[in-house]
Amino acid sequence: MAGVEEPRHEWRVPRGIVALKVAGTVLCGVLAVAGDGAQLFLAGVATLGFGLLTGRDLVAPVRLAAGEDGLVVTGLSGRERISWNDVDRIRVDSHRRYGLTTELLEIDAGEQIHLFSRFDLGEPVVDVAETLMRMRP
Repeated sequence: MAGVEEPRHEWRVPRGIVALKVAGTVLCGVLAVAGDGAQLFLAGVATLGFGLLTGRDLVAPVRLAAGEDGLVVTGLSGRERISWNDVDRIRVDSHRRYGLTTELLEIDAGEQIHLFSRFDLGEPVVDVAETLMRMRP
């Protein structure tokens, strides 16, 4: 398409994570069909949840894209363009709990904060943050 600038970098949900969500959906569906009333309800709710997450990953696998003009963030509410001028801060938030370290990429864009894990981006969040900082004017 003429006049449309393609993003220079895209980060997407890894295929392995999508496959795990598909397997979780199928497993919960089997448990829902094979169980009693209470199991049917609980496994049915889990099946619905896994199914929605899987569908989101299949329909919009790219969670974050960056180009010269800014960022494109894709989430549950749709796709949003964020100009580099609107990005207040990019940082990695790290928490350690129960012997596990969780790292989230935090993009502060005024009234909105976007959080991404390595399961959203397919790469370590530190690497993504470094790339974004290099791209940011």
